[in-house]
Parts: sequence; C-alpha cells; structure tokens
Amino acid sequence: MGFFSFIVLLAIAYLLWRISDQMPDVLFRLSEIQRDIAELRRRNEPPPAEPEPAAPEPEPAAATEPAASSEPSGNDDEG
Repeated sequence: MGFFSFIVLLAIAYLLWRISDQMPDVLFRLSEIQRDIAELRRRNEPPPAEPEPAAPEPEPAAATEPAASSEPSGNDDEG
C-alpha cells in the first residue's frame, strides 16, 4: 500500500509541476482576452452624450439675526 501511495504522490507532484509550468502562459492569455473584451465593449457602447448645462444654484436665503433686546441682561457686575 505504501508503494501505491508513493506512485500517486509522484503523479500529483508531476501534474502540479505541469500546471505551474503553464501558469504564466495561461495568465497572459487571460489578460489578452480581458483586454480584447474591454476594447469590444468600448466599440459597442454609444458615444457619450454631451452633459446638459447645470442649472444655476439658488442663492441661499439671507440669514436673519435675532433682534437685539433693549432690556438689560442682568449680568452686569456694576454696583
């Protein structure tokens, strides 16, 4: 049983080596496919419409300050 396990381990190691050996090519091809798809999408999308001019923002209402009271506040330290 140990010999069979060793053969299976060698087969798995060989397959992993073959996959890792091909990985740079696969990644390059995937990047080329992504680039081609992006180019096709850019060609097929309609041209961007000109943006409409933005409406002028309304001026903010004048801030009203509270009326100054003519009564003394009572916080005076005079006499």
